[in-house]
Amino acid sequence: MSKARRLVCVLLSSVVMLATIPTCQGWQMKQGPLMTQWDPLIDTNAPLPEYPRPQLVRSNWLNLNGIWQFQPGATNDPVPVGVTLSNQILVPYPMESAISGVMQYSEFSWYRRTFTVPAGWAGQRIILHLDAVTWQATVYVNGQQVGVHQGGYDPFSYNITPYLNGGTNELIIGVYSPEDNGGQPRGKQTLYPGGIMYTSSSGIWQPVWLEPVDADGIANLQIIPDVDHSQLRLTVNCYNPSGVSVIASVLSNGVPVNAMTGSPQTELDIPVPTPNLWSPDNPFLYGLQIWTIHNGITNDFVTSYFGMRKISIATVNGVPQMFLNNQPYFETGTLDQGFWPDGIYTAPTDAALAYDLQMEKAMGFNMVRKHIKVERQRWYYWADTLGLLVWQDMPSCNSYTGNQNPPPVNALDFIAELTAMVTNHWNSPSIIMWDTFNEAQGQQNTYNGVGQTNTAYLVQLVQTLDPSRLVDQASGGNYYGVGNVYDNHSYPAPGDPVVTTQAPVDGEYGGIGYLIAGHLWNPSQASTAYISAATTNDIATGFDGFANDLVQYKTANGLNAAVYTQITDVENECDGLMTYDRLMKPSAAMIYNSNQKSINGLLYLTSVLPTSQYTGRTWSYTTRTPPTNWYAANFDASSWSTGQAGFGTAGTPGAVVRTTWNTSDIWIRQTFTLGSLTPQDIANLVFYLYHDEGCQIYLNGVFAGSTTGYATSYITLPMNAAGQSALIPNGTNTIAVHCINTAGGQDIDVGISEQDLVMNSLVVPTDY
Repeated sequence: MSKARRLVCVLLSSVVMLATIPTCQGWQMKQGPLMTQWDPLIDTNAPLPEYPRPQLVRSNWLNLNGIWQFQPGATNDPVPVGVTLSNQILVPYPMESAISGVMQYSEFSWYRRTFTVPAGWAGQRIILHLDAVTWQATVYVNGQQVGVHQGGYDPFSYNITPYLNGGTNELIIGVYSPEDNGGQPRGKQTLYPGGIMYTSSSGIWQPVWLEPVDADGIANLQIIPDVDHSQLRLTVNCYNPSGVSVIASVLSNGVPVNAMTGSPQTELDIPVPTPNLWSPDNPFLYGLQIWTIHNGITNDFVTSYFGMRKISIATVNGVPQMFLNNQPYFETGTLDQGFWPDGIYTAPTDAALAYDLQMEKAMGFNMVRKHIKVERQRWYYWADTLGLLVWQDMPSCNSYTGNQNPPPVNALDFIAELTAMVTNHWNSPSIIMWDTFNEAQGQQNTYNGVGQTNTAYLVQLVQTLDPSRLVDQASGGNYYGVGNVYDNHSYPAPGDPVVTTQAPVDGEYGGIGYLIAGHLWNPSQASTAYISAATTNDIATGFDGFANDLVQYKTANGLNAAVYTQITDVENECDGLMTYDRLMKPSAAMIYNSNQKSINGLLYLTSVLPTSQYTGRTWSYTTRTPPTNWYAANFDASSWSTGQAGFGTAGTPGAVVRTTWNTSDIWIRQTFTLGSLTPQDIANLVFYLYHDEGCQIYLNGVFAGSTTGYATSYITLPMNAAGQSALIPNGTNTIAVHCINTAGGQDIDVGISEQDLVMNSLVVPTDY
């Protein structure tokens, strides 16, 4: 019998001590539409047994994860003190998940278990930690209310010492989770899943645990690396700082580097000579040991870690650039939504939690955008350890809701949870930017109903809380010139925002979809989203084409970073590099090579056949279906109309429209003279085009390339070998294009350029 289905309750003793658990009869893991390879590895006696707070570690703690009693409730329920509840649930997996054993949503619910405090903890405060509960949790110990917490993404804790009885204690948690029916931040959770919105994750979804702490012990830390001054700025905050002194020691590979004595609630500046700088290429972490002394006796001791790294903005060639450790650093990452088919918001195991980050690293990404979800502390530990830069989104309110009459945004809760997100995770070296809004969700009315004032206020709030990191005013949202970056979204091809007052980045692009039978959440509703691939190799080929675009944009206009959608499929949205149950689709090595090109390359384009982006060029065109040989070099197009490209409709994003085309199809042709090109020059030729939507391109009657979907700016497209061979140097050539539109804006304009890719180039700042 697998660990996941063991129905035995035992008391384990090790570094992690497990509390007594109510009778386990009746619990069973459910079978979801998809499960993962980690499910059989879950030990129901100790799910997620790792210490949950890696940057403030104590040796003694008590894991309260496991099988609890559970029961749906109602607003007027009496607290079920001493009552055996009707069902059981595996904590900390949300009630909607298969792993929880419930797999059903309840707006109100009750959790219950008992525990015994180890005898060796006598004389200390007993702190109860709940790392995340969606959305409101009311905590009772031995029938007494301890506290009420609102906020689905932030950890909270209570000193429960006054409520303990010295023997077996009863812990009850009442949960209220309104989901779509409330105005609280909830990210991509919904009661109406479909498309880009997914199953809700209500109730306890992160670890529950106890630890003993001295009354004058350490409450929290603030760790700020100061690369420019080769020092660590450390603040140790204590529950009661009066009469307490602090000793802090920095270690490198376990060897002490420097130590300092000071007071709590006061910054200690600890020298770190010749610092080993943290980066994705060198994720070196220093150790940190901290003692507090009260009345001459050590009353607390914790360990932690930090990375010496700096994130900043400097101007290069007139464009603000994102710098890592005082050097320009191009960031390529994935959109990481943090959903699981079996655990929804909660990864099955710690190994599963690390897996997506490990795969992102294996594919050559150096950054990840944690998309409108805040993870538990160990996810950031893995990002710190593996070496991935993190853009941390604030979860949205009223995200694309299926509720047609959503309630007003809970402004005060948004501000409280935004503040908690920053202060709970600001010690992680991997986090380099806070994203305040996503695609304008709640941006107009989260604070005071005016988008510009609202955005400026919240950006300033975050910058004041944490001046050591960057702030994104809105990823793909409304832009008001505040914060450090200008972040557009573009599908499927990456965008190229041209801006000189903020660092230009592309917060979302891509979405190449591919369906794999047996790995679909709901085969009848599975969608490939923005663009479909015929084979897994086509995903890699398309991704490489996008990488060429990124290098070009970086070279020409100073693009700083781009985020590919996305690392995995999520429910019915099947545009991941992996399936929802974590099967790799394209070759990881091919994606890696493309990312190395994006990170280390510069791409220069020399026009061979100009587009009409800046100066109009005349083509012959028709919107009526032509003869089948319309693309032949000797085809007579004298009856066609003539006009200047681009051909399309006004208002199409990024298009330069000179001739109106508003039907479903257009065929265009022109002749051009190709100059003196060597065979190597011809091998470097690519198409440079704007397309909305797909098109096929012919050179001298030979099929030379095609693309599907649409672009929002001019991009490069590979020219196949047959097309290159068909070209006539020092002679007259014919280019013919068929473009199709099915909905929305439309435009087509095509040229040819010679590309020169230069690797391992470093741009030197002009005014840093």
